[in-house]
Amino acid sequence: MLFSGIGASTNLFLHLWQTVLPTYITNTLILGFGVVLLSTFFGVISAAIIVHSDVIGKKYLRWLLLLPLAMPAYLVAYLYTDLFDYAGPVQRALREWFTWQSPNDYYFFDMRTLPGAIVIIALVLFPYVYMLARTAFEQQDNNLLRAGRLLGLSTRQSFFKVALPLARPAIAIAASLVLMETLADFATVQYFSVNTLTTAIYDTWLGYGDLPAANALASILMLFILFAVIGEQRARAKQNHQSNRPNKNRNLIVLTKLEQFFYSSFCWLLVLFGFLLPFTLLIVMAYEYSNLEQFLLLLPSGMNSIKIAFITATITIFLAVIFIFYQRLGRDSWRSVPQTFSGFGYAIPGTVLAMAMLATFGPLDHFINDVAKFFNSKEPGLILSGTVFAIIFAYIVRFSAIANGTIASGVEQIPPSVDFAPASLGIGLKQMLMKVHLPLLANSFLVAWLLVFIEAMKELPAALLLRPFNFETLATYVYQFVSDEMIEYAALPALLIVLMGLIPFIVVNRLLEKAS
Repeated sequence: MLFSGIGASTNLFLHLWQTVLPTYITNTLILGFGVVLLSTFFGVISAAIIVHSDVIGKKYLRWLLLLPLAMPAYLVAYLYTDLFDYAGPVQRALREWFTWQSPNDYYFFDMRTLPGAIVIIALVLFPYVYMLARTAFEQQDNNLLRAGRLLGLSTRQSFFKVALPLARPAIAIAASLVLMETLADFATVQYFSVNTLTTAIYDTWLGYGDLPAANALASILMLFILFAVIGEQRARAKQNHQSNRPNKNRNLIVLTKLEQFFYSSFCWLLVLFGFLLPFTLLIVMAYEYSNLEQFLLLLPSGMNSIKIAFITATITIFLAVIFIFYQRLGRDSWRSVPQTFSGFGYAIPGTVLAMAMLATFGPLDHFINDVAKFFNSKEPGLILSGTVFAIIFAYIVRFSAIANGTIASGVEQIPPSVDFAPASLGIGLKQMLMKVHLPLLANSFLVAWLLVFIEAMKELPAALLLRPFNFETLATYVYQFVSDEMIEYAALPALLIVLMGLIPFIVVNRLLEKAS
């Protein structure tokens, strides 16, 4: 991709730079900063309320605040635009109640703007911050908070001056994940007509038909990603464990009735606007506009999505096991390299990955066909770049980091002595892995597989750009209808995407709760 970008047309690139490229870069920076700031605010505040207060309903809010992760951002964008648009039910009801005749009679916010995109994406991505911040707060040694109170700090002051700074590395990691997901977003910003580098790559490639220039733009986007990764690594470079045996019995902040109402409302509104309202809208639309015939037409696309997600999740787990155990049991100095490099892909947006796949597999396909032609054999065609192989390969590159991180955290819980004990009983390496390590990691494997499956079901840009002819996934099926302003007919496939992500998500949440 980089080599292709170097050979880009100077004239086209200069034209973009003199006209629209500065705006694209500015929008990208504002979008990334705004989403990170708002997601951090939502996630940290909600995590602090759940962990450090006696807010009513915390038992349910604890896992309900994670549900927006099952809702793709582009679906929420489509639904809220349809709900709050001028022709939508909200503004129609307002005009009827107050007898307004035209837009000049009243003011109503416009969803399809840069601030609208920031709010929508933050509503979907804040659970990343909530999840890691909540875990960081729960793992903190309560003796440190007590020490702060002995020095004259109140319970609230000890939170802001002790607990929050201690959780900063985890919050920085979560913020970097949010930033990378934001920069990777394509469908939301395109639907909102917010021009970013992601949409510029797509337009330059398919609009201008200039793949090298699109690769050059993708390289610029990768620079932003690189800075985010370096910033995240620096943020946690000096992270240390607080205590080998932390005291987790914390004193909860007792809220007044007014505070109960305010904090509880804050959390429930996040759940409402991040998941419950869009999910309800999908159910209503699917009920009104869908039928059995449409469901049967969806089956091939649904099976394509399930097949690709299943293969991707299985292969990523298999590779993660190889890389992680090679790092743990290997003796050479390079044993950590495979796992480290396989985790870089999550930082690469789906659009950029598609560019890289085509820049790699396209010439390779032509080389294979030239070789076949040289030996007077039948040319196989585009077996790499023109089949589902490219999609699966891109998904594996994109989501390997999820499998690596989940399984690696499980492996870290296994004491090193377990690696040596079977050898003393005459058990070989293969038997040790099969009879000792793999059974201990069963939950980690299942959680990792389900998480990758969920992400692969939702992924749109890579599937949209790499799919073969007459091949649709549920995500691309929804995109086609929404692009034609027919969101009602996209409700059923969108609902299936959410349900297929929601069911594994519930299983994962229960496993994590049991583990804790």
